Amino acid sequence: MEDFLIGKKNGVLINFSKKYCTSSTELLESVDFKKILELYLKKISKKDTDVYKHLSKQFGKKHELTNNLIHFLKLLVVFDLNDAAKYYSECLITKKDLLLAFIEDFYDFWRSFERYAMIVNKHKAAFQQSNFFYALDDFNNLILSTYRKIEETLMLSKNKVYRQLNAGINVGMIVEKINWRVPIEYEELLKIPFIKMVVLQPPFFVYTKQNTRKGMFQEISENPLCGLEFNAGEWLCYPIKIGSLLAFVYFHSDFMAQGITLSNLFELATEAECRERKPDLMVIFGAKDGVATPRCSFYRDRKNDLIIGYLNHNEGIDYFGYMKKMILTVFNLKMIELGNLPIHGAMVNITLKSGKALNVVLMGDSGAGKSESLEAFRILAEEYVKEMKVIFDDMGYLTLRNGKVCGYGTEIGAFVRLDDLSKDYAYKAMERSIFLNPDRINARVVMPISTFEIVNAGYPVDYFLYANNYEDHQELEFFNSQDDAKKIFVAGTRIAKGTTNEVGIVHSYFANPFGPAQMQESTDQLIDKYFSEMFNGNVVLGQIRTRLGIAGFEQEGPLMAAKKLLDLFLGLVVRRGI
Repeated sequence: MEDFLIGKKNGVLINFSKKYCTSSTELLESVDFKKILELYLKKISKKDTDVYKHLSKQFGKKHELTNNLIHFLKLLVVFDLNDAAKYYSECLITKKDLLLAFIEDFYDFWRSFERYAMIVNKHKAAFQQSNFFYALDDFNNLILSTYRKIEETLMLSKNKVYRQLNAGINVGMIVEKINWRVPIEYEELLKIPFIKMVVLQPPFFVYTKQNTRKGMFQEISENPLCGLEFNAGEWLCYPIKIGSLLAFVYFHSDFMAQGITLSNLFELATEAECRERKPDLMVIFGAKDGVATPRCSFYRDRKNDLIIGYLNHNEGIDYFGYMKKMILTVFNLKMIELGNLPIHGAMVNITLKSGKALNVVLMGDSGAGKSESLEAFRILAEEYVKEMKVIFDDMGYLTLRNGKVCGYGTEIGAFVRLDDLSKDYAYKAMERSIFLNPDRINARVVMPISTFEIVNAGYPVDYFLYANNYEDHQELEFFNSQDDAKKIFVAGTRIAKGTTNEVGIVHSYFANPFGPAQMQESTDQLIDKYFSEMFNGNVVLGQIRTRLGIAGFEQEGPLMAAKKLLDLFLGLVVRRGI
């Protein structure tokens, strides 16, 4: 990694292992500060603002302007305004309002970046793990104190109100190169460092070029990594655990936000879990292959028993949904190979105050109202329910254990659509969340909601319901035959909610275009097997009408569905004494 990097995505990455500032003077003299200042001056010069006109008149232009400004700021840290101005012009004092405007605007410009810092975990690194937390805090305080010192020198007074904003780093990372059991075809990847630890300073706001995902991922017959070279200074690997599988997710630094957002969604694998081990899955996100159009595909390397997800370097895939869904697609393909049935939906373990537990799966494609209905249920049922554990919020799978159909999760977090949730939902989760395009349609928040131990424990399924967002009928309906149930589940009908480029009534095979749709023949056999097991094993199959896709029911629909589900469970309490 370079000392300082500015990617296409309005982000900066500072390598604390190579350079770390401990004083305002060191900060102002650093190469990194100069680069940011040059970017800012370039921006305001294009607009020809009054601030730029004043600065260029007093300090010169281009490189002279940058160097003189840095010198002047250093003087303001040490001297008062009158003494500092003596080096330049008395006009600086008479028009200090423009200098203050410059300081405020430049400070905001710095804070507009996604700000990342990393250390390389090796013996000679400037900051090792034990000191990393202190380094991040100290850097934040250094930025704040330098800004305030300069500002107050210009104002000739102290501030009356101080706001402790995060002016330093949004995300800190400890990275390290790891020797894993690499097949000879992938030795080029060995030089890419792994993320070992992440320090997140939420709320973290991310803005990407896209805010929806398009199309399905297709299988290709040739290995997309053949002949590709990777610049280790531009790449990182985020190793994750999904169930019993290990996945290495490689991402280009231009897509740093997507890679870091994984920290709120998947369990980070440890160094010991990666070292000398071959992964089951790999995802390459942002490969520079010279192809101008987006490439979103997967390749099954049967020789090395490895499934690879591949997305090339293109603004068309600049959206976290592409990374998340590619990871889940290659995972689901592996699950199908292993005889497990992937489920696109949500599952919760509900423990009533009587102590009886019920496990409910709501299945449906994106925008069906699964998460919204369960969140409404959680709020309504607070008086009657002791605990609700989220097993999965988007993707899970069914398997047989001791003769029972059990559900397992994949993610420890949720990738939640904000538009249809209650207004207080995002605010309650703000202190732990990453917000994606919060001011756009299909705004999302990514937050941790469970633990790896919970999602990977396996829970026997009691209710298996299809989330129907397109019909305005009774909220809860149960199927009397296996064939009737399969027709609804396999058709995967819904009203598109703007989470993809689809519109209107759409259909997706088994409501899951992330693996099952690519392996329909194998999935058909698994559907027959698991639906038969559920009917014979007293699992209740039905559909819950969330009406989320019907205008005017975006919040009322999931709420009414949740009420009906709660009535059902309370009825069970009375009838069965559970």
